[in-house]
Amino acid sequence: MHASLKKLRFSVKPIPVEADRPVELARTMAVHPLTYQELPHDPEYSLYAGRLTPEKMSNASPDEMYWKTRQEIILRHTGEHPYQIAGPDALALLQRIFPRDVSKVKIGRCSYQFACYDDGGMITDGLLLRVASDVFWFAQADGDLFSWYKAHAIGLDVTISDPDIWVSQIQGPRSMKLLEHLLDGDMPSPWRYFDWTEVSMADEKVIISRTGFTNELGWEIYFRPENNIEMLGDLILDEGAKMGMILTATPGFRCRRIEAGLLSAGQDFTPDTTPFSVGLGKFIDFESGDFVGRNALMVADKTCRSWGIRVAGGVALRGQTLELNGKIIGRVTSSTWSPYQVCGVGIVHLTGADLGPGDIVNVHCNDGNVHRAELCTLPMYDPMGELVRGINTSIPREPNPWIGIANTTKMQPDI
Repeated sequence: MHASLKKLRFSVKPIPVEADRPVELARTMAVHPLTYQELPHDPEYSLYAGRLTPEKMSNASPDEMYWKTRQEIILRHTGEHPYQIAGPDALALLQRIFPRDVSKVKIGRCSYQFACYDDGGMITDGLLLRVASDVFWFAQADGDLFSWYKAHAIGLDVTISDPDIWVSQIQGPRSMKLLEHLLDGDMPSPWRYFDWTEVSMADEKVIISRTGFTNELGWEIYFRPENNIEMLGDLILDEGAKMGMILTATPGFRCRRIEAGLLSAGQDFTPDTTPFSVGLGKFIDFESGDFVGRNALMVADKTCRSWGIRVAGGVALRGQTLELNGKIIGRVTSSTWSPYQVCGVGIVHLTGADLGPGDIVNVHCNDGNVHRAELCTLPMYDPMGELVRGINTSIPREPNPWIGIANTTKMQPDI
């Protein structure tokens, strides 16, 4: 890559329509129906699953967005793209596509799923909702599964469609209090982690799920074409603001999802990684049937090579920047600064299996220097997921700084 490109990022900015002289080859990208709420905050967007998602907004810094997520409540309009798989053979198709047994997913429940190529490399992941016995929604992350569904639906009585559903996330310790305030009736019961249900909000029937991408307490709302989306969106934003809620962009999520070990499609896993190498092997059900990639995964290396990383005094550069004894030992797939741990945090994928949590490595950082860093397990804290389940209701009021490499017992290599 040319040196001039290494310190640049590229984003999408909203611009007025050229009425008299349209720009040749310019493309209008799909925007969330509530994007107008973000426009006052000078937003920048990135492309995600064929839709725009906010990458930057001026209403708060990434650190402020992070603390709002941990201490109060945030709203984010996502680029998640739900597709509908319906028909008598809908289950049969999904059993072909996903390595995790879809038949175990009951109506009213969600399931984390991912898809693989024939060689075991990963395509994308997302959240599967079983809407009816023969109707499923798959809210996918970045990547293309629509063509994959079509290619593997030959001979099956199934319809794959885009129902034009848009997803927003409400996350943080106050999220359930806001939901209770917004509902026309009582809170859903049961209302467990990974449940979904239809509720009434301002006399509108809407689908909500107890899920998110922060590992904090929260819920998501699925806006359907028949909903009065602007009325509902403004209601959520206005009532949430009374509880301290703000709109957030990707950087406000990035740190929390890294700390939680939530992988980002196309970054933390790619067609060159298998579910085993990135720590997702536990979700594979080899007995569920002849899913795509099964033969390759049966004989694949089962060793996990993805770990968290804490960086002393810096933020790791993404890419082949991880070194030990002068040799590249892996790549940094996600990276940012943690206001809570007061250090750089990231997710790495190693070339070998001889290193793991507690080992000290060197990493190139955004400041142009090489810093020492320590590999760690994921998630970095809350290993049992008690925050997202509402079991642990404690709220961090101040940072909890990482003790740092100086206090570890591992050998510290020379930089």
